[in-house]
Amino acid sequence: MPTSRRTPNPVKNRPRAAALASILMGTLLVTGCGSGESENTLTWYINPDAGGQAAIAEKCTTEADGRYRIETSLLPSDAASQREQLARRLAAGDSSLDIMSLDPPFVPELAGFLAPVPDDVAEATTENVVEGALAGATWKDELVTVPFWANTQILWYRKSVAEAAGMDMTKPVTWDQLIEAAETQDKELGVQGTQAESMTVWVNALIESAGGSIVTNPEAPSDEIELGLVSDAGREAARIISTIGDENLGGPGLATQNENASLDLFQSDSGSFMVNYPFVWPATVGAVESGTLDQALVEDIGWGVFPRVLDDEAAAPPLGGINLGVGAESDNPELAYEAVQCIVSVENQAEYFVTNGNPPSNTEAYEDPRIEESFPMAPVIRDSLQDAAPRPQTPFYNEVSTGIQQLWAPPGAVNPDTTPEESSDFITAVLRGERLL
Repeated sequence: MPTSRRTPNPVKNRPRAAALASILMGTLLVTGCGSGESENTLTWYINPDAGGQAAIAEKCTTEADGRYRIETSLLPSDAASQREQLARRLAAGDSSLDIMSLDPPFVPELAGFLAPVPDDVAEATTENVVEGALAGATWKDELVTVPFWANTQILWYRKSVAEAAGMDMTKPVTWDQLIEAAETQDKELGVQGTQAESMTVWVNALIESAGGSIVTNPEAPSDEIELGLVSDAGREAARIISTIGDENLGGPGLATQNENASLDLFQSDSGSFMVNYPFVWPATVGAVESGTLDQALVEDIGWGVFPRVLDDEAAAPPLGGINLGVGAESDNPELAYEAVQCIVSVENQAEYFVTNGNPPSNTEAYEDPRIEESFPMAPVIRDSLQDAAPRPQTPFYNEVSTGIQQLWAPPGAVNPDTTPEESSDFITAVLRGERLL
């Protein structure tokens, strides 16, 4: 934790967000009655889930005993649209943005429009929090959001395939080992090859695992940003992705394959290894319980940490999840941060994992016995989150991510000799206003 924090400057960051506001369109879908109902009513803008955030809001309202009341307002289903809605409202000085569920990659862009995290709140809400979540909640060495839940991909594997390939899954494995095993066993790898945010997630995890970074000076202005794509780490990432694409190791639908399609492939007779999120487990167990999959499949599934790129360097798994931010223009920032502390309590994080499948950012929550019963791979998830690396933390994340998606998909078109340089040139030109996405 940083020992000192500066107050973010909303004025300094207002021009870029104001420009965004002039072109962003859309409306928020409201599920609660919103702020303004009473002086102590707080609006929490939530991302879609299975009802867990609304349940926590109700629980914290009850526990507040009249000090505050939390209503929820539902954001769009995809992260990009969530960013647009929040950027537009924050830029306009919307005072209803008391509490927001924020995707970590958008924290730097929106940081200047958030109320500073009080020191006592920072201390209370970051103790025992995994390192990956702390990194994703921080901007310019300051905690600007509060970690709520965190997410990461782990390696899922079919025990029978790993055994047939002679792999020791008690030790970390590399992408090259997975590629070789899929080839020798005539199986397919579950990866996300579609032109979407999942491609940026994959590219970033590979580059970070190889010791590099997509953006090497994330705090720089757009015309001074330096990219680390043209590097040994970038070329290694491109080699792995192109090999899986060229050798048809990702299945026939690789070019349009998202997380759900990867799971379908993994559950089929062609399945072998897969990188994916914890939802894999309840989805598979639920399919067995409904009779659409056989129990033998569950018994054949193992899990481990995200694959390494280099033999001698630990992997940097992807970081996802949600942080909580308080709007700088909120009428009740003190009450909002009091509510935030309730929302992210260890008890609520554990309950949210069990009921909604979203892993805690606080390691103490993993001690709840219900968690390992529902998610026997919970210790691997927790440990992976300690090593997880955020996607590029820059106010211009949208430009960087969209550029990656356009030049690194489909996997079969990636060339380790040209793709890193072409994508670097393209993104740099976009950031300098010389090209359009």
